[in-house]
Amino acid sequence: MQPPANSAEPVLNTLLQRRTIHAYRRDPVDSRAVERALEAAIHAPNHRMTIPWRFVRVGRTTRARIAEIAVRLRTKPGIPLAGPIADEIRSKLLDPPELIVVAVVRQPDPAIAREDYASAACAIQNLSLALFAQGIGSKWSTTKVASDAETYAVLGIDPAQQEIIGFVTAGLPAAVPATPPRPALDTLVRVLP
Repeated sequence: MQPPANSAEPVLNTLLQRRTIHAYRRDPVDSRAVERALEAAIHAPNHRMTIPWRFVRVGRTTRARIAEIAVRLRTKPGIPLAGPIADEIRSKLLDPPELIVVAVVRQPDPAIAREDYASAACAIQNLSLALFAQGIGSKWSTTKVASDAETYAVLGIDPAQQEIIGFVTAGLPAAVPATPPRPALDTLVRVLP
């Protein structure tokens, strides 16, 4: 298979310019753009073709419930969490226009489970890159709320069957962070004869 002529440059630019976005504008995101990004996600490499990833697009009502779980998890026994800290926790889940929960199907074989997790991580990367290519920022987060039993119940995910591996927030960026420093390539790559 030959790639389309002149296709390398846009792909390389997307890979090199994508950033994790922490703040989003309140503008809605085109639902079709999210669907295209999810389509790209399910084209991630998957060695055994187990198709291990599952995605849940979470609406505002369900997100409000998850935000309260997040506040509860940060609350110390006997000391209610209120005010700006609770509001900040809620806003991380409620402010982004999109929240996509990513889960991986559990496998009893540890070798397959490891491959499937890697494949699901590739799916998240595909999702993030496809969103970025359409002008939409994203962030993959592996917060404590993602592993809470109540979160599984609210999302209708059976923890015996699937493991939540992260939340992906998405929206039009309010700000794009500067490129973080990266080590020189020759410090990370060895070439053998």
